[in-house]
Amino acid sequence: MSRTRSAQPDPVATLRGGLPDRYLTPEDIAAMFGVPLETVYQWRKKRTGPPGFRIGKHVRYDPGDVRTYVDGLRTADAEAA
Repeated sequence: MSRTRSAQPDPVATLRGGLPDRYLTPEDIAAMFGVPLETVYQWRKKRTGPPGFRIGKHVRYDPGDVRTYVDGLRTADAEAA
């Protein structure tokens, strides 16, 4: 039997629906927001994107923190309008 990538949750659906039961990778964040991976790394460097943390040499994102970040963007956008 071969494993298919479809077993992984769709990162874009994650923002719309429930949160995954795992920490997210930079690749997941790039897919969710539809931006290049390098943009995610620049956000982290400039501290402008969702907060991430290191586990050894790997960067991970808590789905709850990502949801809070998105909600903050929506609130700021609504206040600016």
